[in-house]
Amino acid sequence: MDNFKVLNKTANEIEFEIEDESHGVCNALRHILMQNEDVEYAVYNIDHPLTGKPIMTIKTNGADPKDALKKAAEQLKVDSETFKQLIEENL
Repeated sequence: MDNFKVLNKTANEIEFEIEDESHGVCNALRHILMQNEDVEYAVYNIDHPLTGKPIMTIKTNGADPKDALKKAAEQLKVDSETFKQLIEENL
């Protein structure tokens, strides 16, 4: 995946950059991550609203942050499909 780049990874923390994404995706992902009891924090920053690339950091309480990210991404996919279906059924 060309638009995903790991910047730093330790046993319980991962920092990565996501090119071509916005606050919408990052904030939704952060929200889902924060519902995981293994996640101590999930934050992101975009230096410039027009040209900045989101950089997200996830810290866990010892669990593999990569696993937490995968789980959150899958949940985001499910939530998006559910929302899409609701729209299609009601429009």
